[in-house]
Amino acid sequence: MKFLRFNRNLVPAFLAASLAGLSAAAMYGQVQTETTTTAGQSTHEVKVERGEVAYVSGNRIVVKMEDGTLRDFPNLPESDRITVDGQQLSVRDLKPGMKLEHTITTTTTPRVITTTQTVTGKVWHVTPPKSVIVTLEDGTNQQFTIPDGQKFNVNGQMLDAFALRKGMRISATKVVEVPETLIAHERSTTGTMPPPPPPPAADMPILVVFVHHMPAAPVETASAEPAPTRLPKTASLTPLLGLLGLASLLVGFGIRLYRRPLLFTRM
Repeated sequence: MKFLRFNRNLVPAFLAASLAGLSAAAMYGQVQTETTTTAGQSTHEVKVERGEVAYVSGNRIVVKMEDGTLRDFPNLPESDRITVDGQQLSVRDLKPGMKLEHTITTTTTPRVITTTQTVTGKVWHVTPPKSVIVTLEDGTNQQFTIPDGQKFNVNGQMLDAFALRKGMRISATKVVEVPETLIAHERSTTGTMPPPPPPPAADMPILVVFVHHMPAAPVETASAEPAPTRLPKTASLTPLLGLLGLASLLVGFGIRLYRRPLLFTRM
């Protein structure tokens, strides 16, 4: 009855020991545990993404990548900083046209975590090949699950669970090696201001002003035609001779009229 009552009290310790192999739910630190980590050779992978800021609104930016695609970053943290021409800028300080370069460095490190557990005490009860109850140095009893193939050091001899007897002083060591891979990411973003516009060519005017004038009404000017040096071949002297003849008749008729009164006076 006492043994059954003792086992009932050790149920929590038994469950914990089942999960950890040869481990104990010791309250007084009777089970010595040592953990070491051995790291292997690290490898580094660097990925660089480049683009140009196309749109900025609050904590949202849209970047045009080198391949022409648009990437939307809707809610970047306010704490993010971008190094632009030596200045630390926040997301809100970015301007369209800025060139950005985002570098992601991934470091992969293989390592092995080795856990060594050592238990020393006297066998109080053994149920081979599953479990053993050991009286520790402080006088407390603890139950441990026996892993497959576990050996116990009894006075320099390595025995299995079936060879254990009550009162034997034993020492058991369990070594567990767990390989794992540690992956670390380091991100940094840098940028440059957009380049200034190119200066105008030397033979090009800096400013060209166009002045629009209302068109003036056309003024017609009579162009003086040069007098002909000779009459056209179609001209004739007949009209002129006719005029001279008419003038002679008129003069003769006038003289005749003038002389007629004188004739009447002499009579």
